[in-house]
Amino acid sequence: MRRVVTWLAEAVHGTASLQDHTGGLLAGAPAALDPGLVADLVTGRIASAAWDDRGQHLRLVRVAPGPASPARVLAVAREAPFDRRASEIVTHTAQVVELLLRAREAAESARRLELAAADLRLAILQLLMVEDTVSARRVAAGLWPGLLDTDTACVYVVEGGPGERDALAEECRDATAERALVVRCPAVDRHVIIVTPGEAVGRDLRSLVAGRPGTFLGGSVRQSLARTATAYGQAVSALAVARFRPDKTAVYAERTHPERLMDPGALRVWTTRVLRPLDVLPHHTRAELLATTRLGLEFTAVSAAKVLGVSRNTVRARMERVESLLRTDFSDLTVRAVVHLALNTQVGLGEEAPGSDARPGERPEVGDLLAGPGLRAWADGLLGRLDADGRDLRRTLRTWIAAGGNAERAAQTLGVHAQTVREHVRSAEPVLERQLLAAGSDLYEVVVAHVATGDLRPPVLDRTKPGHPDAPVHG
Repeated sequence: MRRVVTWLAEAVHGTASLQDHTGGLLAGAPAALDPGLVADLVTGRIASAAWDDRGQHLRLVRVAPGPASPARVLAVAREAPFDRRASEIVTHTAQVVELLLRAREAAESARRLELAAADLRLAILQLLMVEDTVSARRVAAGLWPGLLDTDTACVYVVEGGPGERDALAEECRDATAERALVVRCPAVDRHVIIVTPGEAVGRDLRSLVAGRPGTFLGGSVRQSLARTATAYGQAVSALAVARFRPDKTAVYAERTHPERLMDPGALRVWTTRVLRPLDVLPHHTRAELLATTRLGLEFTAVSAAKVLGVSRNTVRARMERVESLLRTDFSDLTVRAVVHLALNTQVGLGEEAPGSDARPGERPEVGDLLAGPGLRAWADGLLGRLDADGRDLRRTLRTWIAAGGNAERAAQTLGVHAQTVREHVRSAEPVLERQLLAAGSDLYEVVVAHVATGDLRPPVLDRTKPGHPDAPVHG
């Protein structure tokens, strides 16, 4: 529009300006116009005006892009009188400016609609992350009917280059043809999250990644909608593997997880008892605390806050409240691992009442759950992979876990440099086929393995975090 107004001034050998209804300059050179005349043009009382003012010949034309938009005023001045050619140039230019204004406002409306749709997609994802599937379906039904009319779904995470997320999200929407929930990840600038009930979407996303350099895809196994947060964690874990695959894609491997080697009845009874202190809370508060803690244990507080759409302080406050209710301390990695185990088991309990006990006469402790021969054999096999390395990675890893994942404290215990500890832990990752430096399921499985082998003691959950302001008072 500025170019058109500049061209107009040159074409009539004068000056030109475009002003809004308040007199603000939109394009061209500033011009002092009569406020009353401008008001008459803006309100539509007149369509144009012309007059001579001390050797200046002026033309004012009303430009109205639409009934819902305020009119603008195109003003042209020159020293010579306006001949037929100059008058026609002004009239036709006003029509062009009007079309440009309409196009700009249409584009702005489309942008606002897209932002609103993006906010809705994020809101749906956040509802799924906190297991509020009823509300998620209700929000999605208005714009994407049938999208969440399913009990199960897969989650994919696509990673692109820096600054490519918006374009990548649009390509994902085109590739999935609105058959999936496509969300720009609020926590990682290079990630796009896709929740889909259909199998075909996975193939479409693989085709997209194959034709796009520097792009990777990680996918989860099929999970219930209530376990969207778990599926998201699986997709992120698979994405780490995809970066080293020739086809740049990976799906979360269904390997043997420690909970599958535990007595299922005892595990359910133990889970119900561990989380029972939360049963005194209202249902929505309990669900909110559980979902936040599950994400907070899986990711950093900052990432969990962005995914949930709350502040990091809110995430920490909710987790501290859970700490207080469970009378435990999340700074201990073994505590985090077994609480993570309880929270994931709790999701799998389905529709059972929170306080139900399948075996009311039993009171299994975490040490009992981890003492079975099957679990011990699994743990020995997993950690035994580290024995071939002459740097004693197993000792470093055990000490690092005991130090709460703090490399500096572990280094003091071992008498080495903190960077050596980090290098040893990083070296253990490909051997164990698990991410360790990033908190999450992979790390907690390795922690459980150390407890199962006796390398670390089972944690005590029923204890108060020292100095915690919400710690219960005992007589």
